[in-house]
Order: sequence, then structure tokens, then C-alpha cells
Amino acid sequence: MPDARLSSIARECRVQIIRMLTHAGSGHPGGSLSVIDLVVSIMFGRMRHDPARPNWPERDRLILSKGHAVPAMYAAMARAGYFPDERLLTLRKLGSSLQGHPDRTALPGIEAATGSLGQGLSISLGLALGFRLGDKPNRVYCILGDGEIQEGQVWEAAMAGPKLGQPAHGVGNLTVILDKNRVQLDDFVTKILDLEPVVQKWQAFGWPVIEIDGHDFDQIGKALDQAQAHTGGPTFIVAHTVKGKGVSFMENNPEWHGKAPKPAEAITAIRELLGVSTPAWDDYLAKDRATAAIVAELSALDKK
Repeated sequence: MPDARLSSIARECRVQIIRMLTHAGSGHPGGSLSVIDLVVSIMFGRMRHDPARPNWPERDRLILSKGHAVPAMYAAMARAGYFPDERLLTLRKLGSSLQGHPDRTALPGIEAATGSLGQGLSISLGLALGFRLGDKPNRVYCILGDGEIQEGQVWEAAMAGPKLGQPAHGVGNLTVILDKNRVQLDDFVTKILDLEPVVQKWQAFGWPVIEIDGHDFDQIGKALDQAQAHTGGPTFIVAHTVKGKGVSFMENNPEWHGKAPKPAEAITAIRELLGVSTPAWDDYLAKDRATAAIVAELSALDKK
């Protein structure tokens, strides 16, 4: 899929992320906005999957190990046709299939419950090895958060990854991507527990490492190509991203790790995501009925 099309889908998903979090009144906007370009690139430009058959055995798997950023997955899944957009407004509601962290028993298309950080890479290695042992074509994509990889289980899995299944069944069908947005729950990662030199650490365990701009669709696509071409073992991609990408008051601000916007803040965020200036906003809404409906919906929340 052309980069311009992926960018357009990601922009739509960003609007839906802000919308659903505002309705929920809680959640994680910062990491959802930093990871969405990676999720869109994989789901719309790379993965073999079928929303009409979410349990299709030959589907590729996407494990969002940083599970708190699942609004990004939900937005992309709705856009792909797994469920109607309206269900996004049930995020975090009692009984909803769209819980605050992924629940594979509640929503077809979710491959692993990753509310507890640090487990997704281990799950992904197991899936990838199983496919290789069964001579299956499935690929596995795993997205980690940089705050998340302070967890010890990640490093056990990192140590095992390049050796797993060797020599005959190395997991060359696994691509691991680090969403390196530099911010975690309490503050900047460097102030909590610095990960550097992260590239050299993964290389020391035997992983080929590719560094990219995680918001550049061309770079993402080329990195995924390189990973797929490396068949002898798994590949690690360090994607440099911006927490809260696209919303000026959320970008690089730890405050927005786990706080939902108020309706007025959400409307401002959507305007910025769409690249519309304040003076041009009313004219824009007069022409874009879909966005106008979302804005009206959010404005009504402010009056409740």
C-alpha cells in the first residue's frame, strides 16, 4: 500500500484514539499515538489477515506487548473491518470486548493478553517457533515499549531469541519492534532506568538491529523488508517515535502517558491531528461531515 494511503489511515486512527479515550474518561493516549504508525504499517501494509476470518490458521500474528496502547490496535482493527466504528465508544466499559488492555478471549483478532508488561516477546517467540516447527508460513510481529523493556523477562527472551530453534528452525519469521518514545508512566525513561546503549545490548545477544524513524512510512516499510529477508533468526527494529505524536500539548509530555483528554482538549487535539488552523476550523467542519459529527458528539459530553 502506498505511503500516502498508510499515512491517511494512521491519521484517521489517531482521531479515533482521541475520540474513544475521551468517551472512556481514562486510558493511554501518549503511547497509542506513538505506536499507531507502526501498527498501521504492519496491519495494512504487511500482515496476512482477514477480518472476516479472525481465526484463519494461516494469518500472521501481531502481539502488542505494550498492551496499554491497545486503543491504537482497536482503531486499526475497526478501520480494517473487524468490528464497527461505533464499538470504539465502548472502550473500558463494563462488559465491552474493548477492554483497557487486550483480552484475546473477548475480541477476535487480539492474539494475546498483554496487560502485564514484559511478556509479549516470550509469547511471540513461542508462536514463531511453533510455526517454524510446523513448517507454517505465518509471520509474527511483536511491538515492545521502551519503558516496558526494563522488565527482566524481556531480557531472558532477548537472550534466547537468536538461539531458539537453531540450527534447523531458527525464528526468522519473527520481527520485533521497539516503540522508543522515551517516556514511561512516571517520567522520561532516562530518569527512571536508562536503557542505553539499547542497540548494542540487543546486538550483543545476536540480534540484527535496524534503527528507523518510527513515523516515516518509507523507513518502516524498508525495515520490515529487511527483517523478512533475514531468514536465519529474528530481527530487532528500534523505531524512534514521539510520545503523543501529532498533538502539541501531548508530545513528549509524561503527563499524557495515562490520562484521557477532556472534551475540549480532544477537539483541539483532533483539529491539530487533521492539520487545520483555528481560523479555518469552522469552514473545515462545514465541509467534513464525519469530523463535524465527532466534534458535536464530543461537545455534547462536555454538557453532561
